[in-house]
Amino acid sequence: MHTVAPLTNVALCRELAGRLATRRPHLPGIGVMHGPAGLGKSSAAVYAANEHDAYYIELAQIWGRKDFLAQLARLVGARTRGTAATLEMAIVEALAIEPRMVLIDEADHAFARGYEDSIRNIQKKTGVPIILIGEEALPMAVNRNERLAGMVLTWAPAQAATADDAEVLARLYAPQVRMSRDLTDRIASEGGGRIRRICVGIDAVRDWAEAEGLDAVDTDAWGNRPFWDVAPARVRRI
Repeated sequence: MHTVAPLTNVALCRELAGRLATRRPHLPGIGVMHGPAGLGKSSAAVYAANEHDAYYIELAQIWGRKDFLAQLARLVGARTRGTAATLEMAIVEALAIEPRMVLIDEADHAFARGYEDSIRNIQKKTGVPIILIGEEALPMAVNRNERLAGMVLTWAPAQAATADDAEVLARLYAPQVRMSRDLTDRIASEGGGRIRRICVGIDAVRDWAEAEGLDAVDTDAWGNRPFWDVAPARVRRI
């Protein structure tokens, strides 16, 4: 079972999903969560999808419009064969019967490949909330499509992980090692607030503590050891 810690961006995505789910009928139904890679947006989106019994789909860079529609049709239980227009209508019909929120991760690819209007059409025809999740440039891509931008209810910029987040992650992923607050603060700071790097740093401390037979580590014990490899090892010439 995949565990999602109660982190800052999990709370932000939950709030975004909740606002869309409870909006008044006359309000637009698209939300946008955006920010640099590594901040835990995808994990937050999966958590929100589970909480709201929503559909979650992660776009692939190579998908075109029909690929996206076929995958979404499969997800919502609609037929997956036919033209792009046929697939889009099948999705609309399925969501009309069972209206559930849709979270679209890596949404930047939809704009790069030019099928964002299919997303707009689906939301407009069904009224189901749709959340787009992507990187820093996603708001600019959305705003270039005026009709789609006008359907956005709220924007949620993902936040850098805090020292509190690092402490939560340390308890979650290294429960056998007590890491001092000054050490988790340092991991968060040196990790640039990126969840992935913080997790790697925590894992490095855990491995070292286990090798040294320690059940508690603070900054003095850790010293100047790197949390991450600064550069790949050089290939040794023979």
